[in-house]
Amino acid sequence: MRRRKTAILSVAVMAALGAAHTAVPAIAQANSSAVADLQRWPAKGLAAALDPAIEQKIDALIARMSLEQKVGQIIQADIASATPEDVRRYHLGSILNGGNSTPTGEYNAPASKWLEAADAYYAASMKPQGDLPRIPVIWGSDAVHGHNNIVGATLFPHNIGLGAANDPDLMRRIGEVTAIEMRVTGLDWTFAPTLAVVRDDRWGRTYEGFGETPDIATSYAAPLIEGLQGKLGDDDWLRGSHIVATAKHFLGDGGTAGGKDQGDARIDEGRLRDVFSPPYLPAIDAGVQSIMVSFSSWNGAKMHGNASLLTGVVKDRWNFSGFLVGDWNGHGQVEGCTVTNCAQSVIAGLDMYMAPDSWKGLYENTLANARSGALPPARLDDAVRRILRVKFRAGLFEAGKPSSRPYAGEFERLGSADHRAIAREAVRKSLVLLKNEDGILPLDPAAKVLVAGDGADNLTKQTGGWTLTWQGTDTKRTDFPNAQSIWEGIEAEVTDAGGSATLSPDGSYGDRPDVAIVVFGEDPYAEFQGDRPDVGYDDARSLALLRSFRAAGIPTVSVFLSGRAMWVNPFLNASDAFVAAWLPGTEGGGVADGLFGKSEFTGRLSYSWPRSSDQTNVNLGDADYNPLFAYGYGLTTAEDGSLDQLPEERASAAPTDENMLFSGGRVGTGRQLLIGSPGALATNPAPELITAQGADRNAQEDAVRLRWSGSGRAAVAIAQESGMDLTRQANGGLALELEFKVDKAPTADVNLLMTCGEECGGGFPVRALLTTTAETGRWTRASFPLNCFVQAGVDMSGVDAPLMLVTDGQLDLTLASARIMSPTGEQLSCK
Repeated sequence: MRRRKTAILSVAVMAALGAAHTAVPAIAQANSSAVADLQRWPAKGLAAALDPAIEQKIDALIARMSLEQKVGQIIQADIASATPEDVRRYHLGSILNGGNSTPTGEYNAPASKWLEAADAYYAASMKPQGDLPRIPVIWGSDAVHGHNNIVGATLFPHNIGLGAANDPDLMRRIGEVTAIEMRVTGLDWTFAPTLAVVRDDRWGRTYEGFGETPDIATSYAAPLIEGLQGKLGDDDWLRGSHIVATAKHFLGDGGTAGGKDQGDARIDEGRLRDVFSPPYLPAIDAGVQSIMVSFSSWNGAKMHGNASLLTGVVKDRWNFSGFLVGDWNGHGQVEGCTVTNCAQSVIAGLDMYMAPDSWKGLYENTLANARSGALPPARLDDAVRRILRVKFRAGLFEAGKPSSRPYAGEFERLGSADHRAIAREAVRKSLVLLKNEDGILPLDPAAKVLVAGDGADNLTKQTGGWTLTWQGTDTKRTDFPNAQSIWEGIEAEVTDAGGSATLSPDGSYGDRPDVAIVVFGEDPYAEFQGDRPDVGYDDARSLALLRSFRAAGIPTVSVFLSGRAMWVNPFLNASDAFVAAWLPGTEGGGVADGLFGKSEFTGRLSYSWPRSSDQTNVNLGDADYNPLFAYGYGLTTAEDGSLDQLPEERASAAPTDENMLFSGGRVGTGRQLLIGSPGALATNPAPELITAQGADRNAQEDAVRLRWSGSGRAAVAIAQESGMDLTRQANGGLALELEFKVDKAPTADVNLLMTCGEECGGGFPVRALLTTTAETGRWTRASFPLNCFVQAGVDMSGVDAPLMLVTDGQLDLTLASARIMSPTGEQLSCK
């Protein structure tokens, strides 16, 4: 769809809705249980000694800087909303590319365009401006399993798989490869590693954590950071083949109640310290230069505003000399703050705001706060000093433009053979064998092998979230030129051995195979979009496939792709062998190596495997610890791999998708489809105004046809029984996506609204859009960014009607789906 501009809250919308107002979302009050007692935290000496020569340069630079420059240095903007000219004009100290941001606007922008963009932003930061000193910009990127934003890069298993490998030296080599591939594209700072200790597998970021105890993350922190940054004290520390690393997310992000992303860790201080902070100590000892602050709260107080932890623990108690960077508009969740005004967060200890799309308003308000003294000069100067210190340490002042630095433009290093060999090794070591009945593994590569399942030849599923797009979805095979799917790895090994391999995703076959390998599992997700109500895996198609092979007497091996340990008892029962392959990345051959005996299964669970679908936070050391497979479990092919028949009854209802508003002819749980006049919506038909009846899209009555008669103002709404909180979704850049077809163009203005109680809401006029789509007569998907609704006056903390269409005229429209999701393709602009 073409990008169109839409007005915000037009007069027509105001008339349809009434006088709109915006309410400030309530944020939990800090209390004594959220204030750290510094004497209870370990004291550390200064890990990275201060260089007097650098400190003198910083003194001289700060003395020459304008107030505007100082404010600009502490703000990081997204390349999707800030141009190189913005960097120059506002003196921005840093830029980032969010999960869906690229230099060209296309998710699969070529590597060369990234290097060109790096040069452009650098040149803008260094362009002369009178007597003002020039300060190079630094570019941060979420390279969390390799340089995962770049087409052709080497992608490693996500951290959950690396945790099962339990190999610190491997982590060092992975860090080295990632740093070099980032240098190729001109980038100099990664938002990694994630050091979260994950205590509830419902959390959508579970796969970003190495394990459920602090042990593995603590053993990995130093070697991984040294791989990325180089070794503290060496000449190439932060330079040459190395980059700046980030320890994240400080603190307790993996311990929130219910596993809710951006939620609240309701725990005592001793547990916060002993379970969640240990990995940060070796990270600081290894010289990590930035620490990212968590979205989450501790006992009701947002981390982005917790001075006792940010300043008291990290800076004073631990003597951290780098800088603290925020997470995506996280400062806006602090009590009394908005995304464009939050002196409180910097006062608490944050040094650099991550303000992807809010940076301009934040710059203006922070400058005003600095002028008024609301942001104390000493605190501003300290934040600037810390950022400049890292830039000096990294050699950015003398490095020249990114394309002139070591490895820049050597695109052949992306996905090079030596890099892929390390990734393949990581895959082999991450595999955990959970079942091996009658020693079926290793398989004979000379056999007749059938490969089935929707994950077999599916690099989108194999690589998971944070892969080219934020959610890792909507990628194509051609986006992975240097990769090998699991099927391709199997085919290569079988063919080399003289066997035969057949790919059949649906499991159909002509000649009876000697063995079937079925690859299946979770579809990609990231952050809160991966949050779940339980850990039960539901996949009727894959289960039926496994059972059909079993009924036919065909030995069957399951390869399970997932970002967490899950209840899969029916799948275990239906398989002769079962391999937890996690999210292995681009090297599917590593999975084949394990299946055919080229490597032994050495992976061991770093997450306890649940016994039931509601056993969501089973962790080593729990008083009632009773997993199906314990922490540290993992078979070799030499061991007895038999498993008793497991109970298959689900302990809870199938998970529901809170972001699904309407799909398949049904509204989401706890919601209703209402029609009638805007002030008198009801489930009962109002044929004089509007009618609703089942319609077909892909199946019988999987859509609804809505016809406005034009005899009076009428509305269709999806209403929430209790207000829903879409704050996280709006903050995360999600959109309201509609799939629809217009059978008769509107004869009057039409408004798309979202409401948040009486006289609260806002939206857009959409007549032009509906008229254009009516002319094509085709099904259309349109995405409306949630941030646009925020700007239009919607209080996202209490949305009672996430979708309402209102018009005075005639309209004939069929709605197939409505959901809150990461925008795909072009989305409508609210500018």
